[in-house]
Amino acid sequence: MRGDITEADVDVVVNAANPGLLGGGGVDGAIHAAGGPAILEECRAVKARLPGGLLPRGQAVATTAGRLPARWVVHTAGPVWSAGEDRSATLRSCYTESLREADRLGARTVAFPAISAGIYGWPLDDAARQAVAGVRAAGPLEHVRHVRFVLFDDRALAAFEAALAG
Repeated sequence: MRGDITEADVDVVVNAANPGLLGGGGVDGAIHAAGGPAILEECRAVKARLPGGLLPRGQAVATTAGRLPARWVVHTAGPVWSAGEDRSATLRSCYTESLREADRLGARTVAFPAISAGIYGWPLDDAARQAVAGVRAAGPLEHVRHVRFVLFDDRALAAFEAALAG
């Protein structure tokens, strides 16, 4: 659906975070701004427990959602696009690992943005294909029943609709 992920009425909103987990631009900045300081506070605690203080790309961790309508934010660090190196498995892992983390929380509904398709430069059509493949690869989950892609503009929405249809 087209919309603002910070307004999604779901159990889990997935954040396209940077590995440092302390906010940034795009979806990451919007989630931190709308959710308030509680998210940043938990991110600092999570960061302190991570090797080198960084979330490995393709992995996922959860925090509170602060003031967001969601109960939790699952943060995942997507890969930066590279024409010379295939990082598709890492991008798919962002979706798969985020769903597994949401399922561990007992979440039934999850909203995803287009991970890596903004500042990280991933071509939108392929980002959509990798997203759909990553969600499908999560396999049967105990709790998660509904996954929604919440896209910021019509171009992204069209790419994800095409990927879901294909």
